[in-house]
Amino acid sequence: MSFTDEEIAYMKSQPLARIATVGQDGQPDAVPVVFEYDGSHFYIGGRDPAKTRKFRNVRDGNEKVALVIDDLASRNPWTPRYLRVYGIGELVERAGSFGPGLYLKITPTISWSWNVGESRPYGSGNDTDSVRRTVHQPSS
Repeated sequence: MSFTDEEIAYMKSQPLARIATVGQDGQPDAVPVVFEYDGSHFYIGGRDPAKTRKFRNVRDGNEKVALVIDDLASRNPWTPRYLRVYGIGELVERAGSFGPGLYLKITPTISWSWNVGESRPYGSGNDTDSVRRTVHQPSS
């Protein structure tokens, strides 16, 4: 399975995500990032990304990553929404939004989304019972 049209539209509407990686000492590290999605993979770039903790963590063999894209559609009524992705990270050279260079490529393995289609206020019957879980198959 893959992301739904609603999930992809939601991704395109959001400028930032948060990525979590784990260091050699077991310490989790979460930071905000700009991301790209090409229909199969997420890409994280930046200025001199090889010096960042997230890139070093993946380079050092901790390739499991988590990515969260979230926002509040409204504060009144309270209407949060999110897309959470677990995946495998690898460092690749490519030309992306930060120009040619090193990027963190994330291959999704499992994702969860909530309230990304027709947003409804929290507590209106669209709570944890309507979380969409997807197991992603590796692309050929």
